[in-house]
Amino acid sequence: MEAKLFWISIACGAYSLLLRLFLRRESRAGQWKLTAVMHGLFWALVGIVAGSLLSSYWERPDLSIKLMVGLGLIGSAWGVLWRFFRPRDAETSLLMMADDLEWSDTGFSAILLAAFIMYFFVQAFKIPSGSMRMTLLEGDHLFVNKFIYGTRIPLTSKKIWRFRKIQRGDVVVFRFPTEDKENPHYGKDFIKRAIGLPGDVIEIRKKVVYVNGQPLSESYVNFDDSYVIPPLRPYPSAEEFQKYWQEGTLAQSAGEMVRDHFGPITIPQGYYFVMGDNRDRSFDARFWGPLPDQYVKGRAWFLYLPMKRIKLIR
Repeated sequence: MEAKLFWISIACGAYSLLLRLFLRRESRAGQWKLTAVMHGLFWALVGIVAGSLLSSYWERPDLSIKLMVGLGLIGSAWGVLWRFFRPRDAETSLLMMADDLEWSDTGFSAILLAAFIMYFFVQAFKIPSGSMRMTLLEGDHLFVNKFIYGTRIPLTSKKIWRFRKIQRGDVVVFRFPTEDKENPHYGKDFIKRAIGLPGDVIEIRKKVVYVNGQPLSESYVNFDDSYVIPPLRPYPSAEEFQKYWQEGTLAQSAGEMVRDHFGPITIPQGYYFVMGDNRDRSFDARFWGPLPDQYVKGRAWFLYLPMKRIKLIR
């Protein structure tokens, strides 16, 4: 979302610059057809911003481009038609262009500031599924602290200014770990709890998580299904299990057979093992593999909506 906001702010700034160049010659204001084109461009920009916000609200990245293009075209048509039905004198044109310039300047600064804050500091997030019940419910709105685990340098995977490392039990927000654009989860943000840290040995037996051989005390965990799925038969060797899990191919062959019996696996350096609190209804690291540090966006911090559920997230 922050990258999208950044490019929208650049588009607003480019339009402002173009409009300033256009207004350098006041004689152009008398050419109402030219002002209709400029006004159409302004409303196209408004449509693109609206499409971007709507696609984010509906959590449909696959519709993002279609919405932005569609509303951009509708906006441009509206802007041109609106100019056609206004007085065609130079004074009206100048007043209209001045309003467009003011709004585009405001959009540039406000959207760029929002992109900066979302990239480096705090991001709003909406819970999309029931995988974190009962800690977080579908539709909950929360803020994510993005600088606590380090600020990512733009266009790189490197992080600087780490205030602290991820700790066991932290609820983290991350981009789904894949670069395969054909993957249905590509580009989506997930939220899970950090269960295993680099170097830990993780095993699950009859739904109980063991970390380095010791059962993990989990007051936050929720089980929707009392049935315990039996382990894989035949069970792969520890080396094979580790290999398939790290490659992210375990779920393709095992499916839900690793839900209640899993591992043991050793978490590689620079990776984490994350799980949803609603263990029987969570698509997590048991199925798609280790979470690389570079995909972590931040720590879930504060739930602000609905108001009756306002709380710090733990």
